[in-house]
Amino acid sequence: METRALLTWICACLLVRPLTSQKPEGALNCCEGDVLFLVDSSGSVSSYEHSSMLSFLSELLLPFALGEDQVRVGLLQVGTQPRLEFGFDTFSNQSGLQGALKNIKPLRGDTNTVEALRMAKQWVLRPGTADGARAGLPRVLVWLTDGVKPGDVVGPLTELQEEGVAVLVVSTGHGNYQVLRQVVSPPVEDHLYFVDIDDMSIITEDLRDAIIEIIRAERIHVRDVTTSSATLQWRPVLSGLKGYYEIRFHPVLTSGSGGSAGGGGGTGTSPSTGGGDYQRLTQSADSSTARLTGLKPDTTYTATLTPESNEQAFNTLSVSFTTNPEVLSPSTVTISESGPTSVRVSWGPLQPEKVTSYYIEYSALPRGKLHAVTVGRNQNSTLLRDLQPDTTYLVTISARHASGKEKAMSVKVCTQEVTPALADLQLTTVGSDSVQVDWQGSAAGVRGYWLTWEGQHGSGSDPGQQSSLYLPPDSLSTRLTHIPPSARVCVSPIYRMARGEGLCCTAQFHSDALAYGFQS
Repeated sequence: METRALLTWICACLLVRPLTSQKPEGALNCCEGDVLFLVDSSGSVSSYEHSSMLSFLSELLLPFALGEDQVRVGLLQVGTQPRLEFGFDTFSNQSGLQGALKNIKPLRGDTNTVEALRMAKQWVLRPGTADGARAGLPRVLVWLTDGVKPGDVVGPLTELQEEGVAVLVVSTGHGNYQVLRQVVSPPVEDHLYFVDIDDMSIITEDLRDAIIEIIRAERIHVRDVTTSSATLQWRPVLSGLKGYYEIRFHPVLTSGSGGSAGGGGGTGTSPSTGGGDYQRLTQSADSSTARLTGLKPDTTYTATLTPESNEQAFNTLSVSFTTNPEVLSPSTVTISESGPTSVRVSWGPLQPEKVTSYYIEYSALPRGKLHAVTVGRNQNSTLLRDLQPDTTYLVTISARHASGKEKAMSVKVCTQEVTPALADLQLTTVGSDSVQVDWQGSAAGVRGYWLTWEGQHGSGSDPGQQSSLYLPPDSLSTRLTHIPPSARVCVSPIYRMARGEGLCCTAQFHSDALAYGFQS
């Protein structure tokens, strides 16, 4: 007897356990959109009914992932003066949203639904406004009402629908069915609910599914496309669920020939392509990308993504893309480090997996001697030396491909003129035994300047006495003191290996002579 009573008590407990959503908090990563709830909290709604509506919303919204790239929720209460309790930007997690739903107090007063709809249209559901809806994403208005004197709502709700807002209605009273069926978005059977306030939980799943159908983020993108690969990216709708993604991709055929592509998985025949081969991949439930490899250049492919799960049904998504045309090296040639006797030639793209070697030919125009050099497949530049100054050369770079193909590209390059390292030497006498030495020089390759001066025969000084001075390459002037009369002053450029040809001038200390040009 005691055993029978215990079993009866257990069964009773199981029967009266409240129905709750089995989906974990924030598990639905399926959607992206803005949902505004219009909640009647006027005087015709009792405190118990108001609390039941908020509890219903708490259970309804609990599974959704919230945030900027997910679902955003707002709540507008209807009373004499409607009030926005929180906007779309307020909550990005369930803990904040659930706490707010527990603390909302009813407004009471008249059922000013028309004013609430005006606020919704002007400030909340219009993209571009502060705390407003996001452009390009689904917008949903869910109206919870007791059906008592809602006002003339047909016009405002019709305008919202014309602007792209999906309207759903839940009536807990005896609202006018004919009026409400006019204001909801089709299909009416999925978007209009009449339910007793004590039985709202029985429509939770249906209403949630209806919202999901509107804001489901079924998008698949293709990025990082090359000549032989591409990356598929999708919203991870299976996140938090058990399952996997099946990916199929194949070339779009324009003739009877088949195409194949690598990337793992199996192959088969695609009925949509008239017998073309397709490639199959599977990715785990927490994946959001897959790399497709082994594709053909300049070819259009179709890829399909099917989320597979026993817990929820999802649609198959598809996308088409075209791989980049094959670019054979060399396709670009650039010139740098141009000098009087050398120039650097660079080319690209570097394709060591396709090219065996590069062959560079060059000759002076119009009929100069032909020179050639061969470099390895991992090299994309070379320095051409021993060229003639101020001369135009024709340079041809040929790539020898492993496939047997050969591609060449030619450019004209010009070497620079030989610029004298030293020019325009001038001496300016200062007093009776000093001279200011100035010259123009080129710093290219010059390590410094070497100055020498010595007296000459018949000048009254020892002609064998010679003095010298080193100056850095950025020095183009100096003053020499205690110079003997008619001294010979020479300036020579210094290079890395030797001293270059210089210029010389004679200093004449005459009262009527201020400056003297150079003389060799």
